[in-house]
Amino acid sequence: MPELPDITVYVARLAAMTVGHTLDRVRLASPFVLRSVDPPIAAAAGKRVVATSRIGKRLVLSLDDDLHLVIHLMIAGRLRWKKPGAPVPGKIGLAAFDFAHGTLVFTEASPKKRASLYVVRGREALAAFARGGVDLMTATTAEVAAALRAENHTIKRALTDPTVIDGVGNAYSDEILHRARMSPFRQTRQLDDAEIAHLHAVARDVLRAWIDRLTAEVGDGFPDEVTAFRPEMAVHGKYGQPCPVCGAPVQRIRYADNEANYCVTCQTGGRLLADRSLSRLLKQNWPKTLEELEERRKG
Repeated sequence: MPELPDITVYVARLAAMTVGHTLDRVRLASPFVLRSVDPPIAAAAGKRVVATSRIGKRLVLSLDDDLHLVIHLMIAGRLRWKKPGAPVPGKIGLAAFDFAHGTLVFTEASPKKRASLYVVRGREALAAFARGGVDLMTATTAEVAAALRAENHTIKRALTDPTVIDGVGNAYSDEILHRARMSPFRQTRQLDDAEIAHLHAVARDVLRAWIDRLTAEVGDGFPDEVTAFRPEMAVHGKYGQPCPVCGAPVQRIRYADNEANYCVTCQTGGRLLADRSLSRLLKQNWPKTLEELEERRKG
């Protein structure tokens, strides 16, 4: 799922491409993508784009008359800027937003069709999409501390929960925790003030570095290829590959539809974190260190 750095770049490039231009029409290729009824999608036709923004991981195109198009890409949704009147791809196409100078195509490469489009009017209706999490880029450390300590969760869960932290998901939480040298399973209420200040500073550094990197890559174009798996990442998607800091093989824990990638040496003091399903199966035989894990594999 596109996260804060990707969404930030989308917002900037959408502003460059659409602000000040009139949206001629919206073509819906999938009836399921539109999740609102009033105002109708036809109300957007002929309206000028006045601003672009984000609410968490949602993209917002704000039009004349206080009308707003709210797009949630979910995991497999993507936006692409094409020539005027470009067709909507038959299999993965959801919608197209036509301007005189180009067409914004909305696709989703998944049969689950979780991506969505809402049309709302007014700031109050727009604000209803906010999940309540704090923005790591703008919040004070005290605000971040209050959010993390409101309930006791693992840091990994807190960073990826939009009601706690805004806009960060699975990929960048892995990168933040690796840079901060923190275990993904540390409990938020165990963190002291210095640890939270360190985590907050590292998170801003990581997110800003990726925003700058992605912005430079896109340049004056459009982010057509957005992915959660980047070769420059330290641990996310790097299971079994060497940690760029210490060289130890990156480990992972799978749970539900998610996973955490981490370095045993840099983040957990040499201790392997127990995968819930496997640890239930192996019980007391779960290896505690990399050395024990290697011995198991050899045996």
